[in-house]
Formats: sequence, structure tokens, C-alpha cells
Amino acid sequence: MTDFSMNEKMIIVQYGIKKYENEENLIENLKSILSEKDIQMSIDTLIGTQKVRRIGPEILQNNESHTELPELPDNLKFVIDNL
Repeated sequence: MTDFSMNEKMIIVQYGIKKYENEENLIENLKSILSEKDIQMSIDTLIGTQKVRRIGPEILQNNESHTELPELPDNLKFVIDNL
């Protein structure tokens, strides 16, 4: 696994949520990139900062009415494209 900054991890998770709204699918697809602990911590932080919202027990959604998705840095484009 590559070492990503906390900010990069949250960006990866946000773009992952855009692709896989189901939390279980999201975690499964991100496990090859981030540890489960990092994924869960990023989800919790994003929910706490209202960048992501939970809809029901399994669905996550970017809160784009509250805040836009961050700009995707060049070093993460390959990672996101291969999710």
C-alpha cells in the first residue's frame, strides 16, 4: 500500500463513495489501496464534517449540496480511475 496523507485518503474515499454508494462495496474496493481502519476513519471524519452523509444503514452519499468534491490531484487520478 502506498503512503497517502490524511487529506489524500479522504479524497480517495469521497471519490470511492461517488462510485460505490454501498458502504460494504466501498470498503471491499478500497481495501487494496487503504487499510480498513483508514477507510473507516476517513468515512467518520467526512460524516463529522458534513462532506458525506449516511442514508440508511448501508448507503453513503457525498453531500454535494453542502460542499463540492475536492479537486482531484494528479497523483490520485490513476488510483481513482482503477477503483
